[in-house]
Amino acid sequence: MLNFSDRLWVITGIISLSLLKLHHLTSLNFNSNDFNGSLIPEFFGSLKKLKLLDLSNANFRGPIPSLLGNLSMLETLRLGGNGGDVTYRHNFKKMFSVGKLEWLSHLSRLKEVDLSFTNLSNANDWSQSRHCDLPSISSSSLSLANSSTSFTYLDLSDNNLPSSAIYPWLFNVSSNLVSLDLSSNQLKGPIPDALGNMMAIQELYLSDNLFILAENQVRGDSGLNEIEKLLDFRVLDLGYNLLNGSISKSLGQLSNLQVLRLAGNCFDGDVISEAHFSDFTNLQELDLSYTYLNLKFNTGWIPPFPLSQIKLCSCKLGPRFPDWLRTKIYFQSVLDYLDISASGISDFLPYWFLDKFQGLSYINMSFNQISGTFPNNSVHIIHLDLSSNNFSGPLPLFSLDFMEMGTINLSKNKFTGPVSPIYNITGEGFLALFDLSNNLFSGVVPDYFGSFPFLTALNLGDNSFSGSLPRSLGSLISLEMLRLRGNKFSGVLPSSLQNCAKLKFLDLSDNELSGEIPMWIGQKLSSLVFLSLQRNQFKGRIPHQLCGLKYLHILDLSVNKISGYVDEALLTWKGTKQSYPQLGEIPEELSSLRELVALNLSRNLFNGKILQKIGHIRQLEVLDLSRNKFSGNIPKSLSELTFLSILDLSYNYLSGKIPISTQLQSFEPSSFSHNRGLCGPPISPNCSMVEPSPGKPAVGAEEDSDEFMKWFYTGMGLGFAVGFWGFCSVMFFKRSWRHSYYRYLDNAKDWVYVTFVLLKARLVRRIKALSTR
Repeated sequence: MLNFSDRLWVITGIISLSLLKLHHLTSLNFNSNDFNGSLIPEFFGSLKKLKLLDLSNANFRGPIPSLLGNLSMLETLRLGGNGGDVTYRHNFKKMFSVGKLEWLSHLSRLKEVDLSFTNLSNANDWSQSRHCDLPSISSSSLSLANSSTSFTYLDLSDNNLPSSAIYPWLFNVSSNLVSLDLSSNQLKGPIPDALGNMMAIQELYLSDNLFILAENQVRGDSGLNEIEKLLDFRVLDLGYNLLNGSISKSLGQLSNLQVLRLAGNCFDGDVISEAHFSDFTNLQELDLSYTYLNLKFNTGWIPPFPLSQIKLCSCKLGPRFPDWLRTKIYFQSVLDYLDISASGISDFLPYWFLDKFQGLSYINMSFNQISGTFPNNSVHIIHLDLSSNNFSGPLPLFSLDFMEMGTINLSKNKFTGPVSPIYNITGEGFLALFDLSNNLFSGVVPDYFGSFPFLTALNLGDNSFSGSLPRSLGSLISLEMLRLRGNKFSGVLPSSLQNCAKLKFLDLSDNELSGEIPMWIGQKLSSLVFLSLQRNQFKGRIPHQLCGLKYLHILDLSVNKISGYVDEALLTWKGTKQSYPQLGEIPEELSSLRELVALNLSRNLFNGKILQKIGHIRQLEVLDLSRNKFSGNIPKSLSELTFLSILDLSYNYLSGKIPISTQLQSFEPSSFSHNRGLCGPPISPNCSMVEPSPGKPAVGAEEDSDEFMKWFYTGMGLGFAVGFWGFCSVMFFKRSWRHSYYRYLDNAKDWVYVTFVLLKARLVRRIKALSTR
């Protein structure tokens, strides 16, 4: 036996032919390693004595070698989870190109098969089998149907298979099936009655399909009626389908059921009472998330089952804190996962809660109106989300589990005082996400971040922190998101921040930071997608190094004292001899930021002409250059921007005719107001009459209402909250996402991209809504 799974390290590289010298090898396990998209070695087919071959979640690609069909002794074959970063469904194209599956028909001893994320729908030998007389269906059905009738475990999840490619063969090989996973396919219609004929079945996973219920009821006229007769049935997963209507009490006949998942279906308004659970004496996991069920239990009800996981997000439990959680004596030693977020609770946190639930590793009580404080004893946790409640008092003490990646989100509460307790975050775990934003914390942030080398996201925004930024922030070499906006931080940016080379989201806005914008932001933080230094006291020039941030989508330097001064080094940058702007103009190289979507330089000290090549930033949707001292004409290239939806050039010294385009003439006159000589639509019919001079522009008039910035950051905040924390929560609800959890922690590129897309979409949508008022 060779087992390279479940290690503290990751095996990678090339698998050597020397494995063929192991003539007695019966078990080969490479599960959860990383072979970087390489092909499965064909010589595995020569290991004739293999009974177990596990290559799952090891990042293999390409065609599955047909020589695996020579492994006549094989009983367990696991190739699943090799879809690359399976966190996002758009990566189906990265999975195995299966080709033919005829070789599977030679493996007559197979009992356990995992072909999840192998894209069986692309198999190209649909009806070419000589060994059976089934209808014309996919090769997967033909090959599997002839390989064995003794399957006990079969996983075909995440293969995009339709009903017609599964049902005909499935019910021919199902007599001995104990576990069947068909989740995340394209199965449609009612739950088939034939599932009830699988007399040995104990686990059935049908989530993420398109199932409906006959007459919209979970009752006797659906396939569930037959399943309810199976005494040994233990797992029923129907999550994220199209089920609706009401839930029948007959489900309670599954007395041996251990896992019930109905999450992501719409039973809006249906009432669940203790009668539904009266016979569930063995239930360990209950997932009713996003079903919008109304749970009404009599006072004093004692659940008759030892739950270890409770997932009731978006169910109606309130307004009182559910007392039945307290009365279950088993909970104290068994329960480790509790999600009662967005459940309508507006109550004090009961005194018994922390005493009873010290064994919990995952707690999510977000988006309620729960009040209360935490005691001085340490809260032992892996994942804690108390965001959007009314908790108060000092920052609790935390202890992280051994070798676990922890997340702590206390945002949007009323916690107060200093955050010195971060010195006392103990345990042997690793903090990955830490959000204390939108509270009442104050004082100096401790210079203690060197203890969190795996921290991916840090959000301390919208508090009352003061003093200098901690130099130890530079120790966060895994950091991808840093948000410190809305505090009273002062002084210059610590140079140690340039060590955070993975940063994609940097928001330091609404503080009292000063000095010049450091050159190293453009040199060392080359992965930045979002950069905001808005509402600080930065002065001097825009360093030309910022123009090297090729992934930058949003750049906000507004409400500072930046003049755009170009230093001598820029005059010989890249060996060019062209002339450069005068003191105060925007560096010409800014037009090289081709991915830029939003640019805000308003309320600074820029003068001279607007960058003539501004129109070369083709993706630009938001442009605000208002309240500066720009003069001259509006560049003609601005009329070439086809995605521009927000424009503000007001309060400058611009003159001349506004360039003609379908885009520019669609803006309100206020976008061009308070300039000294602009003419033409939309501010005047033609240029025979020039708008009178309104007087000196109100540069830096911070007392004026700045609706642009108001909605800009409203959208940004909402986008971050929904995208970032929504993703982290859903990751734990979906089985396939959990498979890629640690891979996600190692490479969060896609996660940051999705977060930013949500942020940008909400930002632009809200600003557009404002502009139509």
